[in-house]
Amino acid sequence: MTAQTQVPENSRLPLSQALLLPRIAIESTSPVIDGGEFAVKAVVGQRVTVTSKVFADGHDKLAVLIRWRPLQDESWHSVVMTDVGNNGWEGAFTVSQQGPHEYCIEAWIDTFASFCYELRKKHEAGVPVSLELQEGRSLVLQAAERSDNELRDRLMLLHHELSGLLETEQVAQFLHEDSAHLMTQADHRAYLSVSPAYPIDVEREAALFASWYELFPRSITDDPARHGTFNDVHARLPMIHDMGFDVLYFPPIHPIGRSHRKGKNNSLTAGPDDPGSPYAIGSEEGGHEAIHPQLGSRDDFRRLVQAAADHGLEIALDFAIQCSQDHPWLQEHPGWFNWRPDGTIKYAENPPKKYQDIVNVDFYAADAIPGLWTELRDVVVGWVEEGVKTFRVDNPHTKPLPFWQWLISDVRAKYPEVIFLAEAFTTPAMMARLGKVGYSQSYTYFTWRNTKAELSEYLTQLNESPWRECYRPNFFVNTPDINPAFLHESGRPGFLIRAALATMGSGLWGMYSGFELCEAAPVPGKEEYLNSEKYEIRPRDFTAPGNIIAEIAQLNRIRRQNPALQTHLGLKLYNAWNDNILYFGKRSEDGSNFILVAVNLDPFNAQEAHFELPLWEMGLPDDAQTQGEDLMNGHRWTWYGKTQWTRLEPQMPFGIWRITTS
Repeated sequence: MTAQTQVPENSRLPLSQALLLPRIAIESTSPVIDGGEFAVKAVVGQRVTVTSKVFADGHDKLAVLIRWRPLQDESWHSVVMTDVGNNGWEGAFTVSQQGPHEYCIEAWIDTFASFCYELRKKHEAGVPVSLELQEGRSLVLQAAERSDNELRDRLMLLHHELSGLLETEQVAQFLHEDSAHLMTQADHRAYLSVSPAYPIDVEREAALFASWYELFPRSITDDPARHGTFNDVHARLPMIHDMGFDVLYFPPIHPIGRSHRKGKNNSLTAGPDDPGSPYAIGSEEGGHEAIHPQLGSRDDFRRLVQAAADHGLEIALDFAIQCSQDHPWLQEHPGWFNWRPDGTIKYAENPPKKYQDIVNVDFYAADAIPGLWTELRDVVVGWVEEGVKTFRVDNPHTKPLPFWQWLISDVRAKYPEVIFLAEAFTTPAMMARLGKVGYSQSYTYFTWRNTKAELSEYLTQLNESPWRECYRPNFFVNTPDINPAFLHESGRPGFLIRAALATMGSGLWGMYSGFELCEAAPVPGKEEYLNSEKYEIRPRDFTAPGNIIAEIAQLNRIRRQNPALQTHLGLKLYNAWNDNILYFGKRSEDGSNFILVAVNLDPFNAQEAHFELPLWEMGLPDDAQTQGEDLMNGHRWTWYGKTQWTRLEPQMPFGIWRITTS
């Protein structure tokens, strides 16, 4: 005899609770991040597509809709979802303003739709429906009785009309769209189920589509012995604008400490005229709220912000939470730092790199809460009030996630237009988490993805969940810290390859000045620049022969003119039968703009390949005729059929083609 299994008392579901459980299941809703713990990213004007599994017992028809609203609004908007089969439902809505939003899904048994479905089936099968028609008239009468005013009158009229019609005429009247519309307005939403509300963070378009240009204002000079100023930068604005950039980003512009100042090439001994690293923030002239006196005055900065805006550029500043040992905070707030037993303070390290000129704050020191947190927030707000709406944040992954979640939400509650870029080269989980806690965009692993296999895998990953919901990649081709190995010996073709991959692969990309001049001299054996601008003033001749300024300008122009290229999302890889040619396409959501990109990843040799036009995505047969246009030079042609051929030379190692059917 088998012993009866005893069910623990606390695992039993009381009938009273079971009766309150939803009869309709709403599952696998997307887009959702971590069950709704964090907000999905969107930008103003973006169409948010929502999918879900919605089902119930039996064969009754369901009505399903999306409800959504900006959080500050009391009223909700709604849009009907479409049954796409296998319990799947899909709908979409467009967000039109910045700030936090939320959406949920509502589902109920549509009694009248269920009635009409059964009525149609039986009538078409020749089954008598007199009883069903009686039930239908009863449904209309019940709907009228729970309605008011005009709706009640119209439903009563419908009921009266139905009573005087022949059976076939009644069937037609019940199945008419006007009847369905009236009954929908009066629907009592039987067994209504509502999903949790899921958050969406809506930012301005520049959070998804922008071109960044980085420069050191102190290097905008014709003499390395003369420190450049904000006023000198004015002369660079027209060229930066003409290259198609819309964000001009400066490394820290604050006073630089003297203690342990670094010399040229990161040497531990600085000469009397060495300017030091701008990341060693703070001196007797001030800290994060102050301006390095050699750059100019606060009024000079304000004039530059306005002049940049006049050229279609916004200024982005570096927010680096670190201090030189001369920073006023060490004297004013020693409790914000960790001191050693001998009274010294440990300098910053990122092994094998050492930063003897920098010390870090301690966010959880007893004296740092809340003073340090609010002080850093006030620093950001202070620059926002000076007209800065975009911040590149240095090494955010080395600071507490709760701090970022609080600071970003606090700043954007008052200034929703503010954008934060995470300079985070770390583990994938941390990079994604920074996006979840509020970062608008992030640096990426793109810098080190060079082969077709590496790029294919990475571009695919960025288009999949959870990355697509929480992470916007900014494809920087170089930085003052990163001189990519691919560029060391690849010459001008290598720079064109990386520029094409960055501009076409993501809606966000950036470059540090000197890239357009194909600068690549490295510290031997390292991905660092020889004679790094981080430690010295470095004038440049921006008209030097061999530059790729015209090509960069055209790439940015192509991006602006083609909506398909204004996001990293929607990228699809296609067949090109050569491991040195990466071939992909992007198509706008409405299908009107379709761009194909082929990049020769070999900077030294011409590469050729047969490739496929994705005619199937356009609903065309394999032998269809399509039109092609080379967006770099304006050349046009006709393609015949699906399989085509290309040859890409090092001097122009990529093709960007717009495909149309007419």
